[in-house]
Amino acid sequence: MKLVKKVANLIFPFIGVLTLACHQQDKTYTMAAVKTTGSSVFKKTSLCCESNIPSRFKTVANAGINISPQGSDKSRDHMVWIPAGTYMMGADNKQALPDEYPKHKVSVDGFWIDVTEVTNAQFAKFVKATGYVTTAEQKPDWEVLKKQQPPGTPKPPDSLLVAASLVFVPSKKPVSLEDYSQWWQWKRGANWKHPHGPGTTLVGKANFPVVHISYFDALAYCKWAGKRLPTEAEWEWAARGKLTNNIYPWGNENINSGKPKANTWEGNFPYRNTLKDRFYSLAPVASFSANGYGLYDMAGNVWEWCADRYDSRYYATLDPKGVKNPKGPTKSYDPEEPLAPKRVVRGGSFLCNESYCTGYRVARRMKTTEDSGMEHLGFRCVADR
Repeated sequence: MKLVKKVANLIFPFIGVLTLACHQQDKTYTMAAVKTTGSSVFKKTSLCCESNIPSRFKTVANAGINISPQGSDKSRDHMVWIPAGTYMMGADNKQALPDEYPKHKVSVDGFWIDVTEVTNAQFAKFVKATGYVTTAEQKPDWEVLKKQQPPGTPKPPDSLLVAASLVFVPSKKPVSLEDYSQWWQWKRGANWKHPHGPGTTLVGKANFPVVHISYFDALAYCKWAGKRLPTEAEWEWAARGKLTNNIYPWGNENINSGKPKANTWEGNFPYRNTLKDRFYSLAPVASFSANGYGLYDMAGNVWEWCADRYDSRYYATLDPKGVKNPKGPTKSYDPEEPLAPKRVVRGGSFLCNESYCTGYRVARRMKTTEDSGMEHLGFRCVADR
């Protein structure tokens, strides 16, 4: 146990980890007035839901791989057309965090979107065709990594700079929800082919969402497939599923009421899962009901990459009269990690819990460094007409 803690203390200051969860009980917040465009709201400063660990490393090994669209096939099989529309984007209820304010009018053009998250079978086809090597399969480059660290940050031991990724390991008892090193483990050999580390495989999991995917990996797949990542505005419009100002893709019924609606963590995180939804970790795609557009898993299962850079202040910079097809800020900014470029991720994961993380809310924003890849991070694609 002492060795595990020692390794965790060494590696976590250097790994771009998507905390992707938040202990949202009232005691974790401090309240302060903050001005926003046209209104004043209360700023909730969470002690544990922000990603405040520096970037892992930038992918470099794939720079020479020539990835091109797989062909001239313009088929939109396994995709759904989302019609153009206008909606109010952002905060929907009292659980909203500061970066979800102000709620603002957005119009988007129509687009195609994958019915489900990209699966292991689909990603395997891409890798076979291109020879692509994912970020998690590469050894970190300290010369690149240190540029995103505070000046004077010491180099971690070479034994830790290995091809690896973060996997979820439940605790055996209640632990502080502010110390995510107690349930995330930096595991050598963990990647999309070995989602929980060496010895684990994709046998029987062809229809599960591919995970341990970085932003760069998702971009490469999209290019090969002749698609792209959704903008944050497109993602939220699609997730709302024809509903107006509702909290979840299915409406306003609480996640814990009625029949299971998404793959999330039920019980006491991170040590006890009641399995009400039947799944302890990942679930096959489309295991739960679709939203109003026929899209599956827009809540829970895995977090999904968006194209937009993340800026905690972005919504307040938009025209209060409305904006069309926003593509995010031109520069990333996270006050917790001002040196680390980040992208938006959406939708929550199998680890989200009402007392710890409400990532399955359609307005919930999260961010992570572009090189992050974890056991609950995947993506889906979109395409223009």
